[in-house]
Amino acid sequence: MATAKVGDNILFKREGKSHEGMVTGVRENSVIVKYGYNKEKDEPLTTIVNHKNYKINKAAL
Repeated sequence: MATAKVGDNILFKREGKSHEGMVTGVRENSVIVKYGYNKEKDEPLTTIVNHKNYKINKAAL
């Protein structure tokens, strides 16, 4: 499995829903992903995804 790099778009699931996001950081076992924006709090939605739990979105490349 290829590891995502900063700037790659990935597909992952959270709470049964599919999400697409951009990798903003890479760690040994996971990536940090920005996948939206919360207008109420005026901040980006970010999450951490294990390398086993995402796929790089080839269509976005």
